Amino acid sequence: MNIIQRFKIDSFLLILICVVMTASIFPCEGQAKVIFETLTTFAIGLLFFMHGAKLSFDAIVIGIKNWRLHLLIFVITFVVFPILGMMMQLLVPTFLSEDLYLGFVYLCVLPATVQSAIAFTSIAKGNVAAAICSASASTLLGVFITPVLVGLLMHTQAAASMNILDAIESIMLKLMLPFVVGHLSRRFIGKWVDKYKSVISKTDRISILLVVYVAFSDAVVNGIWAKVSFLSLLEIIFYSIILLTIVLLITTYSSRLLGFSKEDEITIVFCGSKKSLASGIPMASVIFPMSITGIMILPLMIFHQVQLMICAVLASHYAKRKM
Repeated sequence: MNIIQRFKIDSFLLILICVVMTASIFPCEGQAKVIFETLTTFAIGLLFFMHGAKLSFDAIVIGIKNWRLHLLIFVITFVVFPILGMMMQLLVPTFLSEDLYLGFVYLCVLPATVQSAIAFTSIAKGNVAAAICSASASTLLGVFITPVLVGLLMHTQAAASMNILDAIESIMLKLMLPFVVGHLSRRFIGKWVDKYKSVISKTDRISILLVVYVAFSDAVVNGIWAKVSFLSLLEIIFYSIILLTIVLLITTYSSRLLGFSKEDEITIVFCGSKKSLASGIPMASVIFPMSITGIMILPLMIFHQVQLMICAVLASHYAKRKM
């Protein structure tokens, strides 16, 4: 535990690694695969239902007034990030394989994470109300924007294996509908949701673990580890650090050039630089066939840990400056 805390390793990532190893040794096939896929579909619907139920309308009203801040975060999340992802094509095939490049492009078109963005903004003494609004709005918009960007930018096997209209329809039924129903139910279950946030968080994580197990089981059957070596994993870590560093510089200096306060700068930095594992993995299972989902989410899983470690240090640095 001391090693995990010292290096700020997300314990959930360690569980994810164990699930990937389990899927590599004992992949689910046949009838077991059908059962796990059914459980996964139900778990994803429950996950987004709870996301909707946790979204406070009051928080939206408080934060939405700062439209310049939200616009900048939106542009960084859904314009700057995808452009950086597309620029990584220059690394293919000399420094990066086509499959991993696609995984980075998928990573770059995802919405921002909610929980860690708000948590780091709070630690760094930033504008928490605006962070809640921005991160929540990013998740909501990402349900529509991410599949569209995938269809527009990923002109390869991934795009060929998906129909953009079918993907959006599937997103609407499996993700958006539960989200809206959950939010409309908040007036009835809001107090219960707020009281048992820790339990709901565990439900979120179980949903993600199910998706990862099913996705990597299919990927193993289709020979993912023949395509991804230990060196490839090191490459993902290296490029994740480079990508995050570039975005952190963009968020920091663009907020200063546009005259935002230090509190708003903190919010822009932590909401604009993050990509959501909680949304990205379930959305990948809906957008892509399971045979390629494993390779699509591999850069996201590694980037998630990289962003947690670097942003934890950065949040501490901001907090010390404001003391």
